[in-house]
Amino acid sequence: MSVTTRYRDAWEGFWREAPDEQGAVFWDAEPALTVGVHLPLFEPHLAAPGLPFVDLGCGNGTQTRFLADRYPHVVGADLSAAALDHARHADRAGQASYRLIDAVEKNEAETLHAELGDANVYMRGVLHQCELDDRQPLVDGVAALVGERGRAFLVELAEAAGVVLRGLAQRPEGPPAKLAPVFRHGIAPGEVADDAVMEYLRSAGLTVFASGELPLVTTEYQGDGTRIELPSKWVVAGRG
Repeated sequence: MSVTTRYRDAWEGFWREAPDEQGAVFWDAEPALTVGVHLPLFEPHLAAPGLPFVDLGCGNGTQTRFLADRYPHVVGADLSAAALDHARHADRAGQASYRLIDAVEKNEAETLHAELGDANVYMRGVLHQCELDDRQPLVDGVAALVGERGRAFLVELAEAAGVVLRGLAQRPEGPPAKLAPVFRHGIAPGEVADDAVMEYLRSAGLTVFASGELPLVTTEYQGDGTRIELPSKWVVAGRG
């Protein structure tokens, strides 16, 4: 199984249209508010911190570059070639490497694992943007990447985020400017049941070592100037 052409084309269209500057995309928040908050939760559970680090669903590479400042071998991986063009353009120092990959396709995840060996994986907000039938294969792809020694850190929107997003989409004046392109390109986030993420991990043969709740910070603001934050849940998983 692999992602549909429609889905891939939607992401290509989104990233071709997206501006270059950091923060122009709805979820492209500053690393200090995203991966910088997540690493202290993740790092205590790393069985092998020296493993390669894969930022799966890296988009324009904002979080990838932050990881590359802290780890010697970081790979930004994404389904969209246009996203990777943004990432490479922003990474002028070549701190990370970048890889076009459909992680839903088992062979592609296994091929990357064969090249890197076991890896630690960071994945933020990717699962809920997948079509329903692709979610278990995506987590299976994560399991292939981590192998026996790696660990995965997943952050996904909580069910409660759906209420917030629907409210934003249905505003009389329309959705916020940075959220509108997401809907326009047909990649509106879907809801993932909170307990479904745990089931996907178990089915992939992964053990959950830690979990919790955090707001997922966006780059958009309410009319009163407060930043829009979406309820999310995080989990650290790997093979026991």
